[in-house]
Amino acid sequence: MRRVHVIVRGMVQGVGYRYTLRMVAAEAGASGWTRNLRDGTVECEVEGTTMQVDEVLAWMAKGPPGSHVEGASVTEMDPLGTSGFEVRRDR
Repeated sequence: MRRVHVIVRGMVQGVGYRYTLRMVAAEAGASGWTRNLRDGTVECEVEGTTMQVDEVLAWMAKGPPGSHVEGASVTEMDPLGTSGFEVRRDR
C-alpha cells in the first residue's frame, strides 16, 4: 500500500476539481480525502496500491476541463488502511 499527501497549485478551485477527483479516486479504487485551502490550492491524501495512486496522481496533474494545474508537491506517507474518498470542508 502507498499513501501520498498532495498540494495542487494553479486554477484548481471553482472548476469541479475536488468532486471530479473523488470520482476518479473511486473508479481507481483509491481512498483518501481532498479540500480547498485558503491560498487557492487543493490539498489531498490518496491511498491505495502503487498503481491506484499513480493513476490518481496522473489525473491530478491534468485536472478536469476548465482547470489549469501549474504543479503539485507530493509527499510519501505511511498508509493508514482507510476506505472511501471524501471531500472535506475548506480550510
